[in-house]
Amino acid sequence: MTEQVPPYDVDPDLEDRAHEEMRSEPEPEQTRTGVAAVDDVLAEVDRLDGAPLDEHLGTYERAHEALRSALDADPGEPGEPGEPA
Repeated sequence: MTEQVPPYDVDPDLEDRAHEEMRSEPEPEQTRTGVAAVDDVLAEVDRLDGAPLDEHLGTYERAHEALRSALDADPGEPGEPGEPA
């Protein structure tokens, strides 16, 4: 024997209101690391939101290379990533 579940009363405008609330939320503040090279990479990756998928791979490859360069840089060299801001 299968138990019947009574139908729920659902507000027909609930989905529309939820979408409106999502659209009205403020944009999240961009993460800042204090390392210019890393912050530039994060900004570039953030710009992918809504971009066509065929643009993602190239952006991630550039991001990976830039982050590897930032990690490999000598922190004592002036103007290089890792130097205190």
